[in-house]
Amino acid sequence: MSNNPLGFTLPILDAHHHFWDLSNGHFPWLTDEYDDTFFLGDYRRMCKDFLPPQYREATAGYNVIGTVHVEAERSRKQQVRETDWLTDLNVKTGLPSAIVGHVFFVQPDCDEVLAGHAKSPLARGVRSKPEISSGPNDSVKGQPGTMQDDKWLQGLALLAKYGFSWDLRVPYWHLEEATEVARAFPNTPIVTNHLGLPLDRSDEGVAIWRRGMEKLAACPNVYLKVSELGLPNGTWDSASNRRVIREAVDLFGYERCMFASNLPVGNLSATFTEIVADVLGALPQASESELRALFEGTARRFYRVE
Repeated sequence: MSNNPLGFTLPILDAHHHFWDLSNGHFPWLTDEYDDTFFLGDYRRMCKDFLPPQYREATAGYNVIGTVHVEAERSRKQQVRETDWLTDLNVKTGLPSAIVGHVFFVQPDCDEVLAGHAKSPLARGVRSKPEISSGPNDSVKGQPGTMQDDKWLQGLALLAKYGFSWDLRVPYWHLEEATEVARAFPNTPIVTNHLGLPLDRSDEGVAIWRRGMEKLAACPNVYLKVSELGLPNGTWDSASNRRVIREAVDLFGYERCMFASNLPVGNLSATFTEIVADVLGALPQASESELRALFEGTARRFYRVE
């Protein structure tokens, strides 16, 4: 039974969150120089341990039956060690249920790092962020590390060897370029993080986002995480959140959409209840079977969670 303000009882498989123990591993962005360019603004209150007990506290009252951990920008010298630590954490606590590790597709030992991740029975894929431009009026197309770089594409091609998926994380003005990658790798499962990051909710910004989302949705190998609706400076705008959620789910369909909290980052802008409330509020006509797909079924299939 639920014990939450929404009376929401369906099982949740949280498709995207982060854990860190600052005494176990090096997280430069959390413990070294503060990054004042962070896309949600001031994150200093997040610079402390976030582990299963803190996660359970943040999601108390909800039927969270499993989670997917996505790489948390641990030191890039400790990529496989992060996966090893999470695998051990699962043995001790039951969480996470699946792991998305990190590798730079252009790093010389990309194949070796992927093989290291693959040793974990929980490893399902990687997140590797391509180089991006500063905004929709700027281009870095074809530069090293971008989605047009041959070396970067060769690294992405290695995922097939391990049966890995790719977590695509780019801001809204790069979604059309990402579609070209998705078409070039039709057998690689790809999941777009954070609703395609529609960070500009003006008519012009949403139009650019929508064009990219329409093209991505036309690729059957591309899925979507309904997650991280926070805006710069920790702004939470329920009205526009619900608008973009509704449009995105209409484009991708419930069988290719998965709910995710992005905790603890998500809590910079909203509580878990506020996050779930905006998802439900955007989709008032959804049937129980559609909501079950969104909150559990799609993530279970995509990340092959037992």
